[in-house]
Amino acid sequence: MADLTPYFKDGFTNSETWRVFRIMSEFVDGFEELSVVGKGISFFGSKCLKKSHPFYKFAYRASYNITKKDYQVITGAGLGIMEASNKGAYDAGGLSVGLNILIPEKQISNKYINHLIEFRYFFVRKVMFAKHSHAFVVFPGGFGTLDELFEILALVQTLRIKPVPVILAGRSYWKGLISWLKDKVLATGCIDKRDLDLFKIIDKPEELHPAIKDFYIPGEKKKRK
Repeated sequence: MADLTPYFKDGFTNSETWRVFRIMSEFVDGFEELSVVGKGISFFGSKCLKKSHPFYKFAYRASYNITKKDYQVITGAGLGIMEASNKGAYDAGGLSVGLNILIPEKQISNKYINHLIEFRYFFVRKVMFAKHSHAFVVFPGGFGTLDELFEILALVQTLRIKPVPVILAGRSYWKGLISWLKDKVLATGCIDKRDLDLFKIIDKPEELHPAIKDFYIPGEKKKRK
């Protein structure tokens, strides 16, 4: 039988009624704290990739470049890709936001965050990402990264949030998943062909800003014609 002890340390949350108030407070605090974010770019990815890994360097450079374009960087506050992204924003002199999650397996916030917020509830944290992000950049990662990716795609697909760029970094990592989506999910009729246009893939840090800009600019171009 699984040991559930770590999940019941806080007596306050043993009561479903009182838990509602804690959830409300997290929403209020999150909205207030993130009011400083204008055009946030959320970076998702594995905490396990070390500084020497090519994707760590990719994330750092992409974050640095986009921060120099007056965007703010938001991550899950952890190590690996999150650290690389926060470091890029920090070194570029911009706002480096970390949305840390309090879980039994303690996640240590990286040292390159200059605006840290902590959450007990994943769903509250996800709302903060969704509300305050101008774009989402998804680097290689595990279940948590995939959960964040598909939640955002589902929200965009079902028109629950306004359309935003969803950008996958690293074709070599994502090509198997893309092939599966085409060969199985699309072929079975579980998604429409247009759903495959909800995301874009980049392979270089320099491609991030054009990918974001190209997503928002077409409407302006049509107005000028």
